[in-house]
Amino acid sequence: MTEPLVRPEVPPSGTGCAECLDSGGWWLHLRRCATCGHIGCCDTSPAQHATQHATTTDHKIVRSFEPGEDWYYDYRTGEFLEGPPLAPPESHPLDQSVPGPAERVPPDWQRYLHT
Repeated sequence: MTEPLVRPEVPPSGTGCAECLDSGGWWLHLRRCATCGHIGCCDTSPAQHATQHATTTDHKIVRSFEPGEDWYYDYRTGEFLEGPPLAPPESHPLDQSVPGPAERVPPDWQRYLHT
């Protein structure tokens, strides 16, 4: 039996990119796996952990984890999707810096972004 692509009942794994927090890294924007709740950094971020998670787990649907954004993205098709509300919280805290975490972001952070 295959696991559903979107599991609205699953809470997020935290408030920041799990791998960046473990490794001392930083991110620009955050994405939430719609299957397991893993929080990873976006493709513009230096490490691109959300895409790595999708590739290694076969969890292909993410949702923005940014305040005020509720779009989904399908890595298989490259399309933006609509979907159900997810278990709270639906974004990182409003007072969390972007990029973040603030104490890890280098002064010349823009030069490390992927475009």
